[in-house]
Amino acid sequence: MRHLVLLGVVIAAVTLCMGASSESSGDAKLYAAAVADTSRPTTDSSRDADRKPAETLEFAHIKAGDNVADFAAGGGYFSRLFVDVVGPKGHVYTIQPDEEAKFTAKATAELQEFSKTHSNLSVVTGTAMNTLKFDQPLDVFWISQAYHDLKDKFFGPVDTAAFNKAVFAALKPGGIYIVLDHVAAAGSPADVTENLHRIDPAVVKREVQAAGFKFEAEGKLLANPSDPHTAAVFDKSIRGKTDQFIYKFRKPK
Repeated sequence: MRHLVLLGVVIAAVTLCMGASSESSGDAKLYAAAVADTSRPTTDSSRDADRKPAETLEFAHIKAGDNVADFAAGGGYFSRLFVDVVGPKGHVYTIQPDEEAKFTAKATAELQEFSKTHSNLSVVTGTAMNTLKFDQPLDVFWISQAYHDLKDKFFGPVDTAAFNKAVFAALKPGGIYIVLDHVAAAGSPADVTENLHRIDPAVVKREVQAAGFKFEAEGKLLANPSDPHTAAVFDKSIRGKTDQFIYKFRKPK
């Protein structure tokens, strides 16, 4: 009898592993298909080598049916990928804060046009803090290369403590908060966000955890150890090749 019980435990464990492997394989195919979507603009696909979208999506583990917010989406690079990944049962909220409107007006208009043929995408505009309320709880909140902007003069600056608390409130229990940004040297002064458009990852971790999130993982996909962290991210010597971190935080269940 004992042997039968042990056999049942082993079979259950193997079944679980096989199920997880199958799910992982299915998600990987979903990410690859999103990246390969021929309707993506060339301005997006030309950046894939630097941005490693399939690997980044896998790290975040965005799934079919998820509700995802893409804050400060810029040209919509990730939003278009998310639309393919979440599918018709999910939804993407592409957030274009008013604080960035002078830089993103054309892209916002294009994304609004895109939303007319993609009912699972909504373009959200308004001041940064006023865009953080949604009509349904989120599975993932995503901010890419823009957390540092929250601290800059043109953004207000935004109270990042209040911002992170609003993100916490918007997510489901167990929901994921992804922060991807350019690395500043450890211990950099606060004005590094203005001068170099970078941020010390330790600052992000401290601030997000203070809102109640649990740090879950760091992605090294976009790391570049040869980046000296001394040039502005738009400097031609480093543009597109900066050292970047990806932090995954989770709202406790």
